Amino acid sequence: MTRTDIRHYDHQHAATLRPLLLEVYAEVYAEAAHNDPFAGVDRFAQGLDSWSNRPGWTCTVGYAGDQPVGYAYGAPLRADSPWWGGLLTTVTADLTRESGTRTYALSELMVRTPWRGTGTARALHDALLAERTEERATLLVDQSHPKVHALYESWGWTTLGDLRPRLEGAPLMHAMLLPLPTPTAGDHSHPST
Repeated sequence: MTRTDIRHYDHQHAATLRPLLLEVYAEVYAEAAHNDPFAGVDRFAQGLDSWSNRPGWTCTVGYAGDQPVGYAYGAPLRADSPWWGGLLTTVTADLTRESGTRTYALSELMVRTPWRGTGTARALHDALLAERTEERATLLVDQSHPKVHALYESWGWTTLGDLRPRLEGAPLMHAMLLPLPTPTAGDHSHPST
């Protein structure tokens, strides 16, 4: 398999990237979208537009030659973020307090079928989070996907609790957290791709 080249983007590139991100999503989630309206491309496009318009939105895209193989993206949670609003597990208020600079939400991570099991997902994940300055990251994993949940746990993520996003038809999720290392001055290292 060809080496994967990972490229970094921000919200200024969102409009240009949008068709590529939608194309990869439609391929990766074709079967799920057929059976579940929540996985539909139109719903995903609305979410993509909402996320990519946020200050601090970043995206990593993996390429094999000029062919996209997958991507990851997210943005910092605003101080008034509704992210924790659907949390069903009781936690201390401090755990869900947001400042706009405390938590980076990894919204999407997906890899096209031929590149699954090659380390591409981990490389996209690590590249996306490598230069974040927030103290932690969060993500949601559909509880009907225990293998995905276990994969994130193997990468150091821990489960905070159950969460149902306040979106029509949203599945029950595991809310997960990952402490992020504090960047040191002059440290611009990137994980190998």
